[in-house]
Amino acid sequence: MEEQKIMYDSGNELAAYAAKQINYHVMGYYPITPSTQIAENLDVMRAEGEHDIELIAAEGEHSAAGICYGASAAGGRVFNATSANGLLYALEQFPVQSGTRMPMVMNVACRTISGPLCIKGDHSDIMYMLNTGWIILFADEPQKVYDFNLVALKLAEAVRLPVVVAFDGFFTSHQKRKCFVFSDDAVVQKFIGPKLSSDDPNTSAFARESSTGENAFYSLLDFDHPVSIGSYMNEPDVINNRYQLHLAMEETKKKLPELFEEYHALSGRALSCCEGYRHEDAELLLFVLGSSYHTAMEAVDLLREEHIAAGVVTLYVLRPFPAKELRTLCRNAKTILIADRQDSYGAGGGNMTLEIKAALQSLPQPPRILSRIYGLGGKDFFVEDAVALLREAQKPDAGDFDYYGVTQGTSQKDAEHTPQPRYFKPLTAQDTARGITSCHFNESTGRMEVKGGLLNQATAMPMRIAPGHGACPGCGIPINVNLMLKGIEGNVVILFQTGCGMVVTTGYPKTAFRVPFLHNLFQNGAATLSGVVEVFHQKQKRGEYPEGDITFLMVSGDGGMDIGMGSALGTALRNHRLIIFEYDNGGYMNTGYQLSYSTPMGARSSTSHVGKEQYGKTFFHKDTPELMAAAHIPYVATVAESNPVDFIKKAAKAAAYSREFGTAYVKALSACPLNWNDKPNEERAVIGAAVDCCYFPLYEIERGITTLNYDPEKQGKKIPVSDWLGMMGRTKHLQKEQYRHIVEEIQSEVDRRFARLAARAEHPLL
Repeated sequence: MEEQKIMYDSGNELAAYAAKQINYHVMGYYPITPSTQIAENLDVMRAEGEHDIELIAAEGEHSAAGICYGASAAGGRVFNATSANGLLYALEQFPVQSGTRMPMVMNVACRTISGPLCIKGDHSDIMYMLNTGWIILFADEPQKVYDFNLVALKLAEAVRLPVVVAFDGFFTSHQKRKCFVFSDDAVVQKFIGPKLSSDDPNTSAFARESSTGENAFYSLLDFDHPVSIGSYMNEPDVINNRYQLHLAMEETKKKLPELFEEYHALSGRALSCCEGYRHEDAELLLFVLGSSYHTAMEAVDLLREEHIAAGVVTLYVLRPFPAKELRTLCRNAKTILIADRQDSYGAGGGNMTLEIKAALQSLPQPPRILSRIYGLGGKDFFVEDAVALLREAQKPDAGDFDYYGVTQGTSQKDAEHTPQPRYFKPLTAQDTARGITSCHFNESTGRMEVKGGLLNQATAMPMRIAPGHGACPGCGIPINVNLMLKGIEGNVVILFQTGCGMVVTTGYPKTAFRVPFLHNLFQNGAATLSGVVEVFHQKQKRGEYPEGDITFLMVSGDGGMDIGMGSALGTALRNHRLIIFEYDNGGYMNTGYQLSYSTPMGARSSTSHVGKEQYGKTFFHKDTPELMAAAHIPYVATVAESNPVDFIKKAAKAAAYSREFGTAYVKALSACPLNWNDKPNEERAVIGAAVDCCYFPLYEIERGITTLNYDPEKQGKKIPVSDWLGMMGRTKHLQKEQYRHIVEEIQSEVDRRFARLAARAEHPLL
């Protein structure tokens, strides 16, 4: 046994620590709860110079998977972490990775699949990986998260397949336990061994001599032996490729016990494909996966005190499925209740039920198998629940399949006679047609002219978002959304992408919206709303819906214009009649403030820490309005709560443009006191300073013509960027002398962008 030390950490922290000890070449990632802490912890260690991993924050999980694939094809050791819909978003990339036999390791903190949106833990995501050709290890405790991460890479490179290390989100991922890790990183690296790549001068000679490259990985960086990876194939080549992948899984079955033994000798901890507790003489078995195993063991002990021969079994390897080992564990059972934390809808059981049923059919006397779905959406699983499931399995008349833990609701018949609660009166077009603003397109100037929009007039506009939302004190989202809506008269349909704004206003069973509301995920909001828009116009064209206008408004923020940029640009290029409104709070705030592409350069975030080797975010903020303007949509504008009249008038213009000409885009800088680390009562001044230093200039682009609405220099109000950065805790460290060159670089870029904007505003064609 090698020397080890005790750590009191969670599964996420131990996954990050294992990755740090391995010192991967690259981690491509995108933040998603509850796996995000893995990247966050690695960034903390990188800031302190504890590893050399290149952490690449992609704009979405699909791109993160692409980064990982490219890095592995170049001969690198590669790491990733994701959850839930992030896993599904990248799903098409995973068979590419396995089909071309590129090894890597990905951690999955298992979480509920949306919709409806839920961030709690169950197994509905990981089961989508079963047919992707990846090896899947499942850890039931933080210690095994660490152990499996070390074994996973060695296994991946031994059989040339990618490996998932999965564990329960918010249970194993976040719960801290006493664990053992190797004291010296060199022990880990020696256990795994070097990766022999054909681009390495020390191994390329071997690669030349070996037609199979048995111990060397071909690399895109090997110009002496260029390879084509991912060729186009027809039959019979594809079936041969898949057969080779099958053989690799068969090889994995042989290799895993060897690696487990080797790791046992190194660590003193025995690992296995599956495990049972008091199963040897058990007539009644409960199967659970993940952290529930430990809860179920306590239940078994209680039933044993009543002289009930109960036991529990679990799996640590889902692919390749350990059918032989499982049959050995279950050989004496007469009844097995399989509790799945997901459902394969319509199949009469979750995926584990279906696979275990198939595996046990070859026993001389197959046991009676019952299936129960439990714990969806992170519903807690207590010892009492495990006892109840085992007692249910004792019943001779227990049904083959059912859900456990469902709350009885109101029947449809009863609902028809029960008045539904209404928390507020819906707003009608008449309620919001207050004559606050009026817009007229001037053909001679080619611009939309606005009358009204003054603050004293805007107070008459009813709130489309009712009081009672759960936003943090000082949050800019409700302020900016309500200002936007004050400039829009008549009926409005609102779509929110996932983010803080959606989460704090729609906690089931209540909603803060007094107008029609729709939610879809980060990456697809604009396309979703464009579908709503086109149905509306089609219904009017066919006489199925009354005449009249509706303003369609998509609200995005919290990084939604990173992962959702492709959808937004596609919608803009198609020029659907809608508004895209971005509240830019400069980070992925709803997942704990990871850097987004709009985070200021130098800002501290949970994935851009400050340390001796790092000063915060390392690249400039994304200029989303300019990207949208490049799509040549009718209207683009920036707004700020510090200039409310300008804000309301631009909202009115955006609505008019969207109804008459096509897509309009409006962006507001939105405060987040919690993560900007400033004072809620000073946010308007902070936003004003961002405008006055020209970091966030106020301008509009109407049909390709730029107008600068506010020039702080001409108003005698221009301030240095450093003044604004010093108002927020996330950038206050930049005031130190050691970071002067970073501030100077930011100032230079802000000045350059503003000078270009001012020059365009003076040009008659730009």
